[in-house]
Amino acid sequence: MPVPPRARGEAHVRAELSMVTRKISLPVQQFIYAEQASGLSLLIGTVVALVWVNSPWDHVYRQLWETVLTIDLNVFQISMDAHHWVNEGLMVLFFFLMGLEIKRELVHGQLSNWRQAALPAIAALGGMILPILIYLVFTWNSEGARGWGIPMATDIAFALGLLALLGSRIPRELKIFLIAFAIVDDIGGVLVIALFYTGELSLGAIGVALALIVFWLGLRQIEIQNRGIYAFIAILFWLAVLKSGIHPTIAGVIIGLLTPTHRYYQYGEFTYYAGRLVKEAQEAIQQGEHERTSMLLGQLEELTRYTEESVERLERLIRPWVSYCVLPIFALANAGIVLSLEGFEKALESSVALGILVALIVGKYVGILGSSWLAIRLKWAALPPHVSWSHMSGVALLGGIGFTVALFITSLAFEATPLVSEAKIAIFIASIAAGLLGYFFLFLYAPRPPLQEQELDDKQKKTVWAVILSWLCARK
Repeated sequence: MPVPPRARGEAHVRAELSMVTRKISLPVQQFIYAEQASGLSLLIGTVVALVWVNSPWDHVYRQLWETVLTIDLNVFQISMDAHHWVNEGLMVLFFFLMGLEIKRELVHGQLSNWRQAALPAIAALGGMILPILIYLVFTWNSEGARGWGIPMATDIAFALGLLALLGSRIPRELKIFLIAFAIVDDIGGVLVIALFYTGELSLGAIGVALALIVFWLGLRQIEIQNRGIYAFIAILFWLAVLKSGIHPTIAGVIIGLLTPTHRYYQYGEFTYYAGRLVKEAQEAIQQGEHERTSMLLGQLEELTRYTEESVERLERLIRPWVSYCVLPIFALANAGIVLSLEGFEKALESSVALGILVALIVGKYVGILGSSWLAIRLKWAALPPHVSWSHMSGVALLGGIGFTVALFITSLAFEATPLVSEAKIAIFIASIAAGLLGYFFLFLYAPRPPLQEQELDDKQKKTVWAVILSWLCARK
């Protein structure tokens, strides 16, 4: 995603005061919000895990993630190994960000209008249903059938990162389509985790969680705006969901969906009140009233904060932490599998691995492209401007990158069984194959956007005229 305007504005103010900010912070900020960098951090975590677990120090890797960490506050106790703390604690932030993105798209984005949402929604449904059916064909009446949710998810970080590498070859509308498609895909993944990959339910804990949601909504109704209170309720809600038997990452999605999308002060209101405060501050400065000036500036600062939507602010603050901390640690904890020729041969003989491979590489492609074609054929939707069927084919191939959520569902479906390593190997192979196929297909066959072609033609014309003028000057 591009650098959010608020973050860009804050950085420019700091740049006026510091040469270090101008020379270092601004370029770093551009890097932090780049799609390529987000996918790169996830890739680095994966590579480190694979190298570590296949090195002489593999026992250290296993000891690290088997280390038990306990929080005991007398009222309640949580005791989990480090691997579960990552998957059930740290990953809550990833799913919270997912909830914020879903809320934003439903209210302001592609999913807020049915005509705009129809194509990505139908494409996502086709890209979930067909892979599930293909996987079940391979694993029916076996222990592996429990992993039917693995091939349904697309890893948006890797897919968007690869699209970003293509630069101007790809129309902006295709990126928007992929984001909307991924949001619907995420909704499907969240529902599957919540409904089908939960433990034994505790009605008491579920009751507490529901009471906390009602309390949260009540605070919103009376317009309590203290973010610390909401953060405290969110932690209690996560604890209640953890104890309920429902996977605790669902708490992150729910909190994200409960986050308000409206501004407390619209821009017009802000300029009116801010103008009055600035005028009063000028008078206070002239009269030497430093304490009153500080108070007025404090009001102005608070007023400025409330012109930003809570969803926008939280997404801006949390995204870098999720991209460069949460996801790499998740990859480090979950991508550690022993790579050997024997292991690959065993995996490829497994119905689970074959099901995942065919479902992600073939099922995703046929499901996304076929359902999109059917929706347009039936006139339920239309292709976005500047997007061709070649573009759609490339995105359908990229849809087979099922890394983060696929690994996550693998850990839920096959925990502490030999099927985990077989599934992970298949996810790696399928994701790499889908990524390479999608990237090179778009690079070789996707037409450039017309606007880009026009800009290139203009540049070429200017170059030609410059050469002609130079030649004429030389003749004179």
